[in-house]
Amino acid sequence: MDTRTVPAATTVAVGPTPRAERAWAPDLARGAVLLGIALANVSIYLHGADIGAGGRPVGGSVLDRTLDVVVTTFVNDRSRPMFALLFGFGLVTMVGRLTARGLAPRERRRVLLRRQLWLVAFGAVHAALLFEGDILGMYGVTGLVVLLLLHRRPRVLVAWGTASLVVLALLFGAFDALTEVPRPPTDYLVSVVERVAVWVVGVLGGTLLMLVLAPMLAGVAMARAGLLDRPWEHLPLLRRLAVGGVVLGVVGGLPYGLVVGEAWEPGIVTSAVLAGVHAVTGTAMGVAYVSLFALWAAHLHRTGAPRRGAPAVLAAVGERSLTCYLLQSVVLAPLLAPWGLALGDGLGTAAAYGTALTVWLVTVGVAWALATAGRRGPAEVLLRRLTYGPRSARSGGGRTAAPLAA
Repeated sequence: MDTRTVPAATTVAVGPTPRAERAWAPDLARGAVLLGIALANVSIYLHGADIGAGGRPVGGSVLDRTLDVVVTTFVNDRSRPMFALLFGFGLVTMVGRLTARGLAPRERRRVLLRRQLWLVAFGAVHAALLFEGDILGMYGVTGLVVLLLLHRRPRVLVAWGTASLVVLALLFGAFDALTEVPRPPTDYLVSVVERVAVWVVGVLGGTLLMLVLAPMLAGVAMARAGLLDRPWEHLPLLRRLAVGGVVLGVVGGLPYGLVVGEAWEPGIVTSAVLAGVHAVTGTAMGVAYVSLFALWAAHLHRTGAPRRGAPAVLAAVGERSLTCYLLQSVVLAPLLAPWGLALGDGLGTAAAYGTALTVWLVTVGVAWALATAGRRGPAEVLLRRLTYGPRSARSGGGRTAAPLAA
């Protein structure tokens, strides 16, 4: 893949996937994982108390600590791999669509490079204005690595994925041993500088250390096998992946969840080991979650269910995942951050999770309103226009959205 130059945006006649051709599974999974992203990220905004394991405030009510155990075991370091997996799946889907439409290899590379770099730009703006924990930048750069590996043999992908998980375990174990967290600034301009610095380090370090490479490659493997496009053809495998992933995720995540929930106070070394195991098994849980949504999609396919009701609402969020992801920060950051209304000062984690759930429901409402109006998400429209050119942004009508991961 030639990354020496970034060509000017050209017009490529590739429109969004018509809704009738969209697979249920990826959209359902994307819509649901955004709730996990909100629950996992909201604790970053909490301040005014000492921070303990897992980035949670020390102390709190019994409800706070109980929910910390549950969210740590089932959500933290599980939603990010799930989102990364769907991103890897989306890259394979995008390459397939460009190839099917007859784009020459050189033009395909240019389009893919443009899209990934624009994702990095989106992430930089997101971090500077609102949220230092942005994932778009790391996904954009790591996606370039995935594109280089896209057509390699399975054993090559397994080797890279295994190396990624080993590094992830070591890094998260080291992070767990660092308990001192600086108080966030109250001045907005100072917070901008701090967020950008944190984001740059995160993108560069996260890419070099391959933090999300393993789940992205898992998404590549699932796309190659057709597990999400045609889940009804792979029911036994999907069931095994779902059951095995949940078992691994719970066994590997619950011990650290008990540490975060202050039900267990092991030594520093033990806690670091548990943090590493928790992080690594998150990829297995992410695969399990996606497999469960694929099984749901297979059921919808078998019953011939149209895109309406609860599945359609959830899929509408998945179709507009980039817009909904950014909208979470637009609401949460001004509400909770010290430079905003500072409602995160002294807020317990139970209340924080409730706030995250409420914000996710708001994004559900926005996505469904856009869907019923026949409109795509504004962030998806902008990314598509920057990637393909103005004709493509207008093509395909207003009936579908270009999601973050496809």
